Amino acid sequence: MTNTHITAATAVLMAVAALTACGPGADSRQPRKTFIQEVRLTATPVKDQGRSPLCWVYAVLATIETEHAAQGDSVNLSPDYTARCRLAALARRCYLSRGHEAISLRGMCTTALHLLREQGAMPYDSYHQVQTVNYNALARRAMLAVRASRTLADADEAVARVADNAIGSLPTHVYMFGAEYSPIDFAQSVCRHDEWHAVTSFTHHPFGKPFRLEVPDNLMDDMFMNVPIDSLVERMRHSLRRGHPVCWEGDISEPGFSWSRGIADIRPGTPVTQQHRQQEFESRRTTDDHCMAITGMARDAQGRRYFIAKNSWGTGNRYAGYMYLSEDYVRLKTIAVLLHD
Repeated sequence: MTNTHITAATAVLMAVAALTACGPGADSRQPRKTFIQEVRLTATPVKDQGRSPLCWVYAVLATIETEHAAQGDSVNLSPDYTARCRLAALARRCYLSRGHEAISLRGMCTTALHLLREQGAMPYDSYHQVQTVNYNALARRAMLAVRASRTLADADEAVARVADNAIGSLPTHVYMFGAEYSPIDFAQSVCRHDEWHAVTSFTHHPFGKPFRLEVPDNLMDDMFMNVPIDSLVERMRHSLRRGHPVCWEGDISEPGFSWSRGIADIRPGTPVTQQHRQQEFESRRTTDDHCMAITGMARDAQGRRYFIAKNSWGTGNRYAGYMYLSEDYVRLKTIAVLLHD
């Protein structure tokens, strides 16, 4: 923040923002923790989602990028393209519902997979804005454009103009290595329809069967395979050892989650059981806040295990944009994961 004169009201707003989904947490002066790297998959540069609720877009695209890097393939995908597609679809729903369905860019990891299948993808170099786009403000401008429109075609054109002004004009084709693709063709080349599957772990549904996960951002009623938490964590480990990243979705409102320190851990003595995990979810102390790409595993000096997460808040923390999530934190605070098939 460049303005050093912070009013009391602003200070309160900043404190609230630190607990908001997809936003950085409070600062800390604790020393940097040393880790022994066990698995570290190749990743594209850390991006910054800025003032937007689009962590689910950044995390899924980062996961796909690392999956290709592990195969020796260089892929860097455009979050702005995926976000624009979502904005356009929500604007249409807003118009057709006569404004009853607001334009909100929140979503889940599975929402991004829907967009890849239905709208395609673009390389980062083909479509991105150098200055980070304020998508919250963009959604408000799109809402105003929809309300001023008299036909669906008018609404589509008005929202397209709003997006063009904020992000830039949209290319109609993708050019990679001398070949021309449509966005749909390009998406199919980087992410098969059956390549990723969603997994969760809660006891209010039977294990071994999929169910519609009851969290506010599951707007598309996606199904998640339900397994015991021990199995979920072991599947994450197994995937990483085989060279496949994991997309993680979970709670970051805990006191032990510190963006500046780059650490997420639970309080000593907190039970890490399936029963306590369920209690935390049902009492709303575990909430669906944030998504990150898991690209590695590590241990600390005491031998405790951690997952290495590539975040989307820029590089301004102790580990240049990465977070170390203790295995206990993952066991207790995971909402869902995407695993490679």
